[in-house]
Amino acid sequence: MSATIPEIVPNAYRVTLDLSYAHSRMDNVLLTALREQNDNEALKVISRTALKDLFNDKKIMIKGQRAKSNSSLAQGITYVDILGF
Repeated sequence: MSATIPEIVPNAYRVTLDLSYAHSRMDNVLLTALREQNDNEALKVISRTALKDLFNDKKIMIKGQRAKSNSSLAQGITYVDILGF
């Protein structure tokens, strides 16, 4: 079984989440991952409110589809694209 990596959306920043177990909400996991990365300073210091605004503005995508802050995440690798970064 081979996993395919979806194409990155143009003008987007990709975050790869490698989870050892499932999570019931995406927003907390994504906020932690953004604060731990060192590639994008603007996203490293993003506030919880600003992240919520990105979700509301439909700028966070998984597999080309809009992600919601209360979306659950399965165990394994998830590719999240944040538009405009």
